[in-house]
Amino acid sequence: MKKNTWIICLLLCAACAMQAKERVIERPPFIAWNSMSIEIDKLVISDTATVAYIKAFYRPKFWIKIAKGSFLADPDGQLYPIRRGIGITLDEEFWMPESGEAEFQLVFPPLPENVTWVDFSEGDTEGAFKIWGIQLDKKAFYKRDLPKEAIVHKINKEAALPVPEFAYGKATVKGKIMDYREGMPQAGRLHLLEPLRWTSSLQEINIHEDGTFEVEIDVITTTPAIFSFPFAQVSCLLAPGKETKVLINPAEYCRQQSQLHKNAKPYGKKAYFEGYLAALQQELSDNTIKTNLAANSRSHFDRIADKDANSVKEYFTELRRNTLQEIEKADMSRAAKEVLVANTDNTTAINILMADDMMKQAHIFTQKLNREQANEYYRNTRIEMPEDFYGVLKELSINTPANLYTPEFAYIALVARRYQELLEKTLGTSEGVLFQTIEALKYYRSIEDFTPLTAEQKATLDALPEPAYKELLTALNNELLRKIEENKKKSGFTVNEVGEVSNEELFSSILAKYKGHVLLVDFWATWCGPCRMANKTMIPMKEELKDKDIIYVYITGETSPKGVWENMIPDIHGEHFRLTEEQYNYLRTNLKIEGVPTYFVVDREGKTTYRSTGFPGTGTMKEQLLKVLN
Repeated sequence: MKKNTWIICLLLCAACAMQAKERVIERPPFIAWNSMSIEIDKLVISDTATVAYIKAFYRPKFWIKIAKGSFLADPDGQLYPIRRGIGITLDEEFWMPESGEAEFQLVFPPLPENVTWVDFSEGDTEGAFKIWGIQLDKKAFYKRDLPKEAIVHKINKEAALPVPEFAYGKATVKGKIMDYREGMPQAGRLHLLEPLRWTSSLQEINIHEDGTFEVEIDVITTTPAIFSFPFAQVSCLLAPGKETKVLINPAEYCRQQSQLHKNAKPYGKKAYFEGYLAALQQELSDNTIKTNLAANSRSHFDRIADKDANSVKEYFTELRRNTLQEIEKADMSRAAKEVLVANTDNTTAINILMADDMMKQAHIFTQKLNREQANEYYRNTRIEMPEDFYGVLKELSINTPANLYTPEFAYIALVARRYQELLEKTLGTSEGVLFQTIEALKYYRSIEDFTPLTAEQKATLDALPEPAYKELLTALNNELLRKIEENKKKSGFTVNEVGEVSNEELFSSILAKYKGHVLLVDFWATWCGPCRMANKTMIPMKEELKDKDIIYVYITGETSPKGVWENMIPDIHGEHFRLTEEQYNYLRTNLKIEGVPTYFVVDREGKTTYRSTGFPGTGTMKEQLLKVLN
């Protein structure tokens, strides 16, 4: 009996000794990531291994992959290469279940006791998962001091919203990213949420070694903008002749986005502001009230499907009432509340103006109609709106200077352009900030379509209420003229004719021209924002693969105006085809192209190996091309 007792005691001591050698960090905080798809639920560090317990969150029935080249890296640059996966096979597709959530483990070598943080990386390939600054000492992380630039402004509840001033000039942004270090992304983008350039204004941002960046951009009045980095997205306000300073805290931004950490203690604010309207910018950045009621139209479909127009209108106005009540109760300044109300009204107006189309979409979605049934439904269905349906627009503040502060003013201006006559009749005016923006948009659309302003158009620019619009449009027109002259000297693109060929043989005849080569075929349109964005995004990939046996084939139709197309393609290196309406429609139907952009990867024998509607990202595109090449 005594012998058995001693054995049990020895086993317990051994177990305790083994446990004592293990360090367990539950849900370790981290500095930044480049994807929300995988999170570390737990790290278990022993003298034999480091095991990361991973929770994955991704689209159901789609796959993720963990590379064999994955590793942990400590502050000294020492690498700890992955040994194996448990519940996942490295370098193989891991298909997500219906729930969109999964768990597995990644095993690495043991970490020294003095290591306080590590990075996780799959390597430097496009789309590789990365998590920076995984904290092994949670207490020390929570005790860290914020930098002196992290100034929190006191809210003045009575602060009124300044009336935006118009002037053509440069806005300056000086920014810094907290905890930035070598190995983190070196670039980001500034997206200007200005009605004129909303769909086309992306400015590259270079991040210096110390995490600072600086941007100058021409604006004509108070203008919302978004800074987008792989690890954070921060909104701010710009103004001509003004300087905005922003300190970005990616650790807090990522915490708020995290499934595992969103309810944990905050790491400060996601951004801190100085300079232009700093206190207001702080409030708007901290705001959690959802005022974009048009953000996800599908979220409304179950509520409006097969309902009459007045019921749909009541649904959208009730959403607005509930949001306004939430804003009214918020502990915010008058100025911030005015901006939130204006954005709520902008997006309510979008829902009202587009209600008939949304009602059709809701029917198609809830009835699960296929493409052919949906097209037939659209052709044969006309929804008549009651005479007083749009009267509710008079209650909305969509034509006031406060709208210039809102991120969705650009959206309502584009929508309102289609309904200008209706809006003028309903609101009883053709003046105000909304209508002057609509007028300016008419000129800008010409410039965006690579059609320089005519002498007559230039003469009528003076009729715009604010001279700043004329200055901006004149500058953009001059830039277009310069670009057109430059395009005449460019090479690297070829305009092709399909010749006399039947519709049935059209696509195969295009592919036959390039048989023996790997092809990336892109069905696109000049008016398609995502197409244009993807073409720019793929430039570095095409440069990287320039010595590979790949030919890029671009196909569009007559909906792409000939002049616009001719001036765009010099910057899109490859083989270009512009088909007749009949030819393009045949291919669209025959190849089941549901939208643009649509991509086909074609092997050397002319067989399609991959297709995607919507840009899948350069990582996926490159992977598919290399797969065929090899």
